[in-house]
Amino acid sequence: MPNFKVRVFIICFSLLYSIAHAQVSSIQNIQARKIQSLNGKWNYIVDPYENGFYDYRHQPFDQSKTGTGGFFDDKEQKDKSELIEYNFDGSPQMNVPSDWNSQSEKLELYEGTVWLRKKFNAQPEKGKRYLVYFAAVNYEAHVYLNGKKLGVHKGGFTPFQFDVTGKLKAGSNSLVVKADNTRKPDEIPTVNTDWWNYGGITRDVYVAELPEHFISDYKIQLEKGSKNLININLKLNDSFSGQDVSVSIPELNLERKYKTDNEGKISEQFIWNNLSLWSPENPKLYTVNIKSANESIEDKIGFRNIEVMGDSIMLNGKSVFLRGISIHDENPLVAGRLRSEGDMRMMLQWAKDMNCNYVRLAHYPHNEEMVRLADEMGLLVWAEVPVYWTISWENPVTYANAKQHLTDLILRDKNRASVIVWSIGNETPLSDARLSFMSNLAETARSLDDTRLIAAALEVHREGNTMILNDPLGEKIDLVSFNEYAGWYFGGTPSEITKYDFNIKYKKPVVVTEFGGDALAGFHADENTRWSEEYQEALYKNQITMLSKIAALRGMTPWILADFRSPRRQHPVYQNFWNRKGLISETGKRKKAFYVLKNFYNQIQAKYK
Repeated sequence: MPNFKVRVFIICFSLLYSIAHAQVSSIQNIQARKIQSLNGKWNYIVDPYENGFYDYRHQPFDQSKTGTGGFFDDKEQKDKSELIEYNFDGSPQMNVPSDWNSQSEKLELYEGTVWLRKKFNAQPEKGKRYLVYFAAVNYEAHVYLNGKKLGVHKGGFTPFQFDVTGKLKAGSNSLVVKADNTRKPDEIPTVNTDWWNYGGITRDVYVAELPEHFISDYKIQLEKGSKNLININLKLNDSFSGQDVSVSIPELNLERKYKTDNEGKISEQFIWNNLSLWSPENPKLYTVNIKSANESIEDKIGFRNIEVMGDSIMLNGKSVFLRGISIHDENPLVAGRLRSEGDMRMMLQWAKDMNCNYVRLAHYPHNEEMVRLADEMGLLVWAEVPVYWTISWENPVTYANAKQHLTDLILRDKNRASVIVWSIGNETPLSDARLSFMSNLAETARSLDDTRLIAAALEVHREGNTMILNDPLGEKIDLVSFNEYAGWYFGGTPSEITKYDFNIKYKKPVVVTEFGGDALAGFHADENTRWSEEYQEALYKNQITMLSKIAALRGMTPWILADFRSPRRQHPVYQNFWNRKGLISETGKRKKAFYVLKNFYNQIQAKYK
């Protein structure tokens, strides 16, 4: 752990970061509010030199005396002598939500600034509150309404919002976003990743109309370790006491009425004995109604308990094996991020077709709709933040950024029964600074939500034919979860990897978060020929044999469900900017290894009935 001065430094920077970003923390369940969608066609201007943001002295226009001069002014020429060197109306359009890389060939590899503009009509009413809500913009977003800056958000995968009460005009409004997906060494994630850096407004955009006093946050879940003790925590957006709030579940004939305390909160726990618990076999969701004097919202919530006992993972008191697969937020069939419920349902159904009961949503927060679908379809979820590979471990601002990513993820998805693991990172190299950074993230996750498991995808090292897991971070997390690529990056051919055994320091459930190898769908050869389906098939067979030596093995998420795009993968024949470790190709073809894993999961399912 860091010394006292370092801890104070981290805490101070974290506090400053939180204060600076307080205006963009998102409310719970935006979809249940009165919303106007701003999805659709947006005009865009590509701005690699950021001419629309900086003047010729490289000073931001929005920090000048007038606060004007940038593209965010969205000016139109009113006099023929007026000089304006941009024009949104004459600019091309792109679809939102989506990414720019998949919508324009010249932007396929582009990293930098793109300005996006949407005009929309509004009729704001007195006594109402209005928010502009973004489900995600990658990476740094500067947002302007009618030429006035609303604020900044960093982070490509989590929601944020701005209060625009009193700023919306009756009639036409101009919303402008400066989106910048430039990779930087001190950001989360950092410059080095193994996925496509899709830029733009990649998820939904809404204008939400709310009452003056609205329900800003709630968590309705079971107490840790219990099957019938319900915790209700709820907060209104203000601190007025004595406000009436009710929570009801009609199917259970359950209704609780409250008055808020002097912080505008309620908190209660009570026993309710006739709950049907959520599980992959029984993905039971209850309609929950939450009402205040001014607002009524609805959510679908499941109740379940997840905990570790010795080397077992217990779901609702029963030992479970996590039959999983890793997934990226990308549609292999149509270039770009997953955009619609259909895209997301397809990916999750492919996992279910393999007899999975579990998915790892790697390596960053996926769309909220993806997690809600997992609730509905009965898939357990590992949810992760992009603390990935080599982070600036000693930079307190980087830590504060990572902490905010984690906080936003947990606040967004804390009511989703499917989420059983909060992952604080992937393949992070050992060092004292890294241990401090990651340990603090683990503490943050537990402080925000102690009802789920905390994990990270660790790495092993090898001595002879033994893979060793002794990462000191293992003391701080609930699972022995690690990646290993025997048979692809080390260990010889697939038939040779069964020589390995494991020396695992911690007596906890083992979940292997990654293994696998590349195969070009349709390329067939013998099992020792790299890139062939037969090589990948043999690799999976021998990985299962090797991993079955681990007595505490309680789950796995091989890498990965489907081929995905990556600038790191450059072999012109077998990769061509695709990571080919998918069990399903970019055309939807199931490779031979798909059936190996499915057969193994069928056997495991029978064992754990």
